[in-house]
Amino acid sequence: MAADYYYADAENGDHVDDPSEDALFMLIDELNHNDNTFVTINPADDDPAWYASISLLDDDTYEVERRDAHQRIHDLTIETDRGHIAKDLTIWLAGRHYPNRPG
Repeated sequence: MAADYYYADAENGDHVDDPSEDALFMLIDELNHNDNTFVTINPADDDPAWYASISLLDDDTYEVERRDAHQRIHDLTIETDRGHIAKDLTIWLAGRHYPNRPG
């Protein structure tokens, strides 16, 4: 089954279609310095206008990047709380444009 709205991919190959806040938390929680340093989130359409990424930094903080070209948004922050990151991203993802979303 393909994603309806967006999907998340981790460096280690984990893939989640339409991840929930809990699934995002788990993907972030599984980041490590050996072979899984980032997660990307992309829209499930052919012309992606936005993306988000979470990268584990050397000091065990997380770099969170959100970009939406249509809304001229580009945020880059450093965070420490995985739960806050997952919640904040879930809210941000809900505000993105999805062409096939039912009205």
